[in-house]
Amino acid sequence: MGLFSRKEENNDSRQARFKGLSGSAFGLDLGTWSFRLYNSQTDRVLVERNMIAVRGRNTMIAYGDEAFEMYEKAPSGIQVSFPMGGGVIADIRNMEMLVREFIRDEQRGSFRPADYYISIPTDVTEVERKAFCDLIREAGIRARNIFGVERAVADCLGLGIDVMNSQGILIVDVGYDTTEVSVLSFGGIVLSKILKVGGHTFDTAIVNAVRKEQNLQIGMKTAEKIRISADRTDSYGADQTVYGRDILSGLPVERTLPGEFIIETLSDLYSQIAGDTRILLERTPPELSADIYRQGIYITGGASQSETLTNLMQQEVHRIVNIASDPVCSAVIGLGQIIRNRSLLPLVFTIEGLA
Repeated sequence: MGLFSRKEENNDSRQARFKGLSGSAFGLDLGTWSFRLYNSQTDRVLVERNMIAVRGRNTMIAYGDEAFEMYEKAPSGIQVSFPMGGGVIADIRNMEMLVREFIRDEQRGSFRPADYYISIPTDVTEVERKAFCDLIREAGIRARNIFGVERAVADCLGLGIDVMNSQGILIVDVGYDTTEVSVLSFGGIVLSKILKVGGHTFDTAIVNAVRKEQNLQIGMKTAEKIRISADRTDSYGADQTVYGRDILSGLPVERTLPGEFIIETLSDLYSQIAGDTRILLERTPPELSADIYRQGIYITGGASQSETLTNLMQQEVHRIVNIASDPVCSAVIGLGQIIRNRSLLPLVFTIEGLA
């Protein structure tokens, strides 16, 4: 498989190879919308926006949450962008700068040797997999060893599932750009599919619908707030007051959007995720399907917090939907478990040729 490869070896030999790994280690879950980092030294998880603000070509002026504050507000001389896109690295130079700054913050201004564990989507090309390794190696953060973990596996660990011994797990990770649907058994991926639907798709649909039906131009940040509020259990279907620019007059205005309008706007996209989940379930071997029938399906990811999506998923697959308590951080929490628990090392992708 190239740089990333699964080793055909028993657990004893794997433990021996990793016996020398000690000291500082970081788990990285790089989403388009959020940067998640687990630090073994502090045993804490950092979550910030995966965004960078650059003036010219090389002058970084803000990153993380600070850059997000500038999003859709920055002047023309400052570019605020996402270094990740579609679940993979879209701008490796800016992503390297982001990683370097976040690690520098965690290590209080200096880079000390550390091991890095990265969650990686399953259904990506070999070149895209290798880019995750190149990112850490070229970031100048003194990486001792670089390892990969299937994101679906990390998600399951973060949800408290014993992936080493469990059969028939169906997990749906709804991210910002993509949704990854996976079937796992005994710590491995049996089936997986990435859908080009996620939080960005939902927000774009809201922007377009509000423009078409309400003659109101709103930004993506406003659309995200509308989506999250409309789908929360405590405010499900409630009307929402929004601010934007009237298309006809060009002036800023305040409008009230009916709750049903937002839910209807998103229903078709949620139905697509539910339908594709059912298709993958129909392709699942019967013995694994029986386990999924008993356990239900698991749903996680930053854009998964939707009452509408949960209801449609239950209707489509006729099973219980188990919702993550911390959907944004499930994968990075799983990486932290691997770093702390050496018995989980068989779940790791080893990367050859790096000391």
